[in-house]
Amino acid sequence: MQIPKLYNDTFEFPHPNSANEDGIVAWGGDLHPSRLLNAYKNGIFPWNSKNDPLLWWSPNPRLIMELDNFKLRKSLKKSMKKFTYKFDTNFSEVLYHCSSIPRNDQTGTWLHNHLKQSFEVLHEAGIAHCVESYLDGKLVGGLYGIVVGKVFCGESMFAHVSDASKSAYAILIKHLKMWGYDFIDCQVPTEHLKSLGAIEISRDEFLIRLNNSKIDTISHDWKINFV
Repeated sequence: MQIPKLYNDTFEFPHPNSANEDGIVAWGGDLHPSRLLNAYKNGIFPWNSKNDPLLWWSPNPRLIMELDNFKLRKSLKKSMKKFTYKFDTNFSEVLYHCSSIPRNDQTGTWLHNHLKQSFEVLHEAGIAHCVESYLDGKLVGGLYGIVVGKVFCGESMFAHVSDASKSAYAILIKHLKMWGYDFIDCQVPTEHLKSLGAIEISRDEFLIRLNNSKIDTISHDWKINFV
């Protein structure tokens, strides 16, 4: 199967169901914020190393977190009390830490400068958001993602202290439920997220739920500086 190439004169994508067996929908194009947002609205996301071709993905199966399925274990609930939390206060710093923290079996980062710049633009537009965990006034963990209708598309998280990112995730879920969101798109299945309650669904089911959720938008203030 030949994977189609995208060009810079349009922000359109092939249908996600045209992805190859690895989940790659297309390659090429650029990371213009409008293209990036259009990708997420269609269940597609970019994922490539700095020196590799720009690849666009829609995996099958897809991992999602049903908000009521999150497993808040007693140990995490106890650990959460040592942190304070903020929303959308240090988005650039969260991006920096997500891109620079060492990860197992990963020698580089997919979150390179051009992608970070586009996320910054989407943040300024009120589309990309972050949750931050602080310990003694220092940023020690957090996560960020993009909102599409009533879906939070989780992108990346980091932790410099044990449970700092999981605590931020728990705080995010608490507020998404309060605000009326449907679910979190976790993208690619991982054992870590499955252990927190995430489940695999087919691409077809994911696209149906995404399309239903993006019909509506939710109006609320993300700028929360305490919990």
